[in-house]
Amino acid sequence: MSVSLSELWMAILLAGVLCWVASALIHMLLKYHNLDYKELSNEDEVSAALRASSAAPALYTLPYCSDMKEMGGDVMQKKFTAGPVAMISVFPDGMPNMGKALGLQILFFLIGSVFIAYLATMSMGVGTESMVVFRYVFVAAFVAYGWGQVPYSIWMGQPWSNCVRYLIDALIYGAVTAGTFAWLWPQLA
Repeated sequence: MSVSLSELWMAILLAGVLCWVASALIHMLLKYHNLDYKELSNEDEVSAALRASSAAPALYTLPYCSDMKEMGGDVMQKKFTAGPVAMISVFPDGMPNMGKALGLQILFFLIGSVFIAYLATMSMGVGTESMVVFRYVFVAAFVAYGWGQVPYSIWMGQPWSNCVRYLIDALIYGAVTAGTFAWLWPQLA
């Protein structure tokens, strides 16, 4: 007998909330993501230069190249060789809106749990053994919450050590989600 998405509403909500709590503990208690960011020795000068450029919130690249054909030209090659080669995220001025960010983070986990539940309903029925549910949902959750980080290290210069920390997060979120779904998976009466 198949499982409907509506039968998993409690697992979806609980997994989303528990992943959000795990994320809060990772960032506020364990704090291993503090290693993700480095300080520039001339931060004030770089800030002044960005301020002077009136850079609007966006992702910027240095050197900027609008067309891949330009990459082979002497001017662009010299810019890359001279450096710096960077990607810079510019946010709106002012203190970060933590309420908005935390709300979006829980929404991320809730929507992720809906997609994971949907995948699970397509492959497992009522009464599926808990360990089977755990393994399936664990892999789906790991992919949902972590695997997309890898291209940031491949293409955008994110250090691989940062990527590994995000993959550790994904393992934790995967285990939390899988445990929740295995616990609350519908069983035969």
